Amino acid sequence: MSPFNSHRQVSRRLFQHSLLAVAFGGTGVLSYLHGQDQRTRSAGSSQSAGADARYGNEQRIDHSSVEDIPHRRERIRVTKFETFLVQPRWLFLKVHTDAGLVGWGEPIVEGRAKTCAAAVEEIGRYLIGKDPRDIVHHWQAMYRHAFYRGGPVLTSAISGIDQALWDIKGKALGIPVYELLGGPTRSRVRVYAHVKNDPELLKQRKSEGFRAFKTGVLNGTDAGMVASRQFIREAADNFAALREAGGDDVDIGIDFHGAITPQTAKLLIKALEPHQPLFIEEPIACQHVDLMAGIARGTHLPIATGERIFTKWGFREILEKGAATILQPDLCHAGGITECRLIAGMAEAYYAAIAPHNPLGPISLASGIQLAAAIPNFLCQEQVSLGEGYLKQPFVVKDGYVELPTAPGLGIEVDEAALQDKLGHDWINKQTFDRRDGSVLDW
Repeated sequence: MSPFNSHRQVSRRLFQHSLLAVAFGGTGVLSYLHGQDQRTRSAGSSQSAGADARYGNEQRIDHSSVEDIPHRRERIRVTKFETFLVQPRWLFLKVHTDAGLVGWGEPIVEGRAKTCAAAVEEIGRYLIGKDPRDIVHHWQAMYRHAFYRGGPVLTSAISGIDQALWDIKGKALGIPVYELLGGPTRSRVRVYAHVKNDPELLKQRKSEGFRAFKTGVLNGTDAGMVASRQFIREAADNFAALREAGGDDVDIGIDFHGAITPQTAKLLIKALEPHQPLFIEEPIACQHVDLMAGIARGTHLPIATGERIFTKWGFREILEKGAATILQPDLCHAGGITECRLIAGMAEAYYAAIAPHNPLGPISLASGIQLAAAIPNFLCQEQVSLGEGYLKQPFVVKDGYVELPTAPGLGIEVDEAALQDKLGHDWINKQTFDRRDGSVLDW
């Protein structure tokens, strides 16, 4: 039976534990159960010993002594994972424990929600029965016990689980996650809003309290291999109109979405330079770091990238080659809070800023805010939902910032009753083709 469907077994075991507590007393039952756990592990180990010997792995065991460090804290164990498809295109994760604490995460690859849910179930089996508070240890196990590591799906699954474990640990200690990361480096967190290519929408968002925004390239899919002079002019004019609508006291980044060719990216960046965007995001596809580094050297505008880069190993080359000075790790893709904290530390050594990517839901936003609160090189946090209709207390923007949450864990409480009419979706990526010749276009 899958551990995800074994809550009846967990409940039965807890009932047995309560009877044993009566028989042995409060401390005696823990000693008895510890012995039972050791005998169970020994049995499991003997079954795999033959296979280990065949592959020269006699020194390997399937249990870590980290779990047996004595008397360091009260026992908590993970009992169950639940995933929820949440509209418009999200996947929420709820991790249960035998202490009654739950943790929330957002393990999602846009357009691959069901694939990620399956990955969470597979990876999550490792955590059933383990203490959720050994977060870094578990991250290492989830990542390194897979011979084929990384990639968007597996790393996103780990990311959402990692967020939920931090949520549980903060709740267990009664403090926000940023306190566990060394304490706050700021009293509030700057956020930015999407405004499409619409100056009126920018004005509206500004009236709602935002002071930083992001747009895209006007009609970007029409750029072609080498864009026409008209295309470049119209795209630059649109950004100029946004700048005029917002004024010089706001910041506006522009996202090329990795869908513009290197040939066109250089032309377009040159045309945008007079309007001083906050950053040029993904000027080209992220797979060729040397090309992006060349573009970065050719402009004084900051280059940003990171939403499709995973773990510290992916960001290492970006930093070493000077391909970007603003890193945008996505806490739902790049490895969760654990890994993004390390990425931020690497970036600091290169004088690079962190602007977490987040076109997703409020759990992702909450995770990003916790990270932003604890790092020195934070720039701005992306958001598309402050949590209205999803959180019992949505985030509030004032003068471009949200205040640091003070509640424990991720600082949010998911409104499960409000989620009921938002459950279920089958969102997929747009499939676009060039209207001129039918060739495939980047999404």
